[in-house]
This record gives sequence, structure tokens and C-alpha cells, in this order.
Amino acid sequence: MKFTQTSLEGAFLITPTPIEDHRGFFFRSFCVNEFAEQGLLVDIKQVNRSGTNGEGSLRGMHFQYPPYAETKIVECIKGIIFDVIIDIRKDSPTFLQWYGVELSESNKQKLYIPKGFAHGFQSISEYAEINYLVSQFYHKDSEGIIHYNDPLLDIQWPLAISTISEKDNAATFLEENFNGLLI
Repeated sequence: MKFTQTSLEGAFLITPTPIEDHRGFFFRSFCVNEFAEQGLLVDIKQVNRSGTNGEGSLRGMHFQYPPYAETKIVECIKGIIFDVIIDIRKDSPTFLQWYGVELSESNKQKLYIPKGFAHGFQSISEYAEINYLVSQFYHKDSEGIIHYNDPLLDIQWPLAISTISEKDNAATFLEENFNGLLI
């Protein structure tokens, strides 16, 4: 696996190094030792999978408050998504900056998202499936959502939003004095 630091401190784009022959390919999707060599310790508690219908459909921007903040490793296993993360860690040098990347079944890349980030994505294809490896169980009372179109963040989504849940659409904008999460 090749780990590339993104523009946000602590977040990495992971590119597999497949072994290919006439039968197809093989690569490790996750290896705790390779992550540890990068200083990325991940205690996986849950693996989630979601399917998203419709080009332009959006999910996000989700996070969990401490002590239930979670590290995520996200990969698109079918279709194409524009994956977005926002650094909401109080003391981070990249606080309130966002990063977006196209993940797809063809590029097989993953995004390592540390605790203290909000996450969401937009489907670029008519259908997309996403796998999430997460370090924490879902805790409803610790759930947070930032509005996907918050003017303070100015996220540049590649497509017009075609579908979004009522819950995500009702998310609030960040206050100008938002202090972030202490992780």
C-alpha cells in the first residue's frame, strides 16, 4: 500500500499495490502492520457498507463527538464517489479546511480519516457502494452533522445535488465562533 498525506493533517489517501496476472489481481485491502508503520493505529470495531442510488446523491457531513469520535477508512467498491472530509479538530493547523477526492471501484483507493473529521460523499455514478472501516460503534446521542453547503466551508461539489436525506438537509451551518472538537 502507498500512503499519501493529503492537504489535511493526519488524513491519508491510500493506493493499493496490486499483484496482477492473467487471472486478475490481488492486494491487501487492510493490514494493521502497514498502517502501524505509518503511525496510523486503527482499532476496527465495525465494518459498514452503504449503497447510494442516483448520480448527484449526497450523504453527509457526519461525525461523532468525543468520546465516540471515530477513525474511518473509506473505500468505494462499486461506482464512483466524490469523498469529502472536513477537519474539525480544535487545535489542528488545518482546522475547518476540507479535502475532496474521487474514489472509485477502478482506482481502488481509500481515504484514511482520523478522529475529529466530518465526512460525506456525493455519488458521481448512477449507483455507488461504499465500505467503511470504523474504530467506534455508532452512538446516536454523539452524532453530529454539518450542512453540506455551509458557506463557511464552501465545499465545491462536482454535481448539482439530486438527492439528500431530510436529516442531512436539515443540518445546521457552523457558527462563526465554532471552536471545534478537542480530540
